[in-house]
Amino acid sequence: MRKIKEGSLFVLSYVFIGIMVLFTLYPTVYTVIGSFKTNSELTLGRSFFPEVWHVENYVQAFVQADFLKYTWNSVFLSVSVMVLATLTASLAGFVFARRDFVGKKFLLIMYTSLMFIALGSVTLYPIYTLLTKLHLNKSMAGLILALVSGQASNVMLTMGFVRGIPKELDEAATIDGCTLYGIFFRIILPLIKPIMAVVALFSFRHAWNDYITTLVMTISLPRLRPLTVAVVQLKYSVNAAAEWHIMLAGASIAILPIIVVYAFCHKQFIGGLTQGAVKG
Repeated sequence: MRKIKEGSLFVLSYVFIGIMVLFTLYPTVYTVIGSFKTNSELTLGRSFFPEVWHVENYVQAFVQADFLKYTWNSVFLSVSVMVLATLTASLAGFVFARRDFVGKKFLLIMYTSLMFIALGSVTLYPIYTLLTKLHLNKSMAGLILALVSGQASNVMLTMGFVRGIPKELDEAATIDGCTLYGIFFRIILPLIKPIMAVVALFSFRHAWNDYITTLVMTISLPRLRPLTVAVVQLKYSVNAAAEWHIMLAGASIAILPIIVVYAFCHKQFIGGLTQGAVKG
């Protein structure tokens, strides 16, 4: 009887996982397949696969959206956010884990509480106002700073990982004459590479996929638009008709880099999360 119950639970778990995988993959598969259809096939929705595979949709999307320009914007934006977010999150996590200072508990409470609050578009206006006062609202630097903000989860992950590193290493480095920055860059940084890989992937994905923030920040600056904003513009043709097939072709091109990144880095991603969970 016990074996039957265990077998039933095993089957149910695999059925549940299969359903979740189906719901996760279906939008991406539908986007790729839909990108080869005509607009009428998409709107009528008569069949899942196209009657004729229209590769020219990709050529049209590439020409209309000026994909070379917007791809460069997305790559530069995402890589810059990834580097800056990884550096700042690792520094903040190190300080929270290793140093005591006035207001530390309050800041930790604020960081933790913000992890469970989805502010979303509510923060766009104050961020845009702040960037305007700093004269950064019309530059890529301002957009990078806007996307780097809000790293509560990254800081918590890094802090938990650093806490698992023996403090005796810090003390030995201090005796040898290392400063605070020396301890971080020479001792801590090489040991937290797994969790830094996770933070890098999270921040790269966030910057690459973000739509609302980049739309608001670049609404009057077409030259700074990334792919996510440019792809949506493909929906409308010169005669104001919705061209879903062109937009799906552009979206398929836009999601390809992030899939490639995960394909090559998924081992580091999973390894960093599991090690961080054990150390935290």
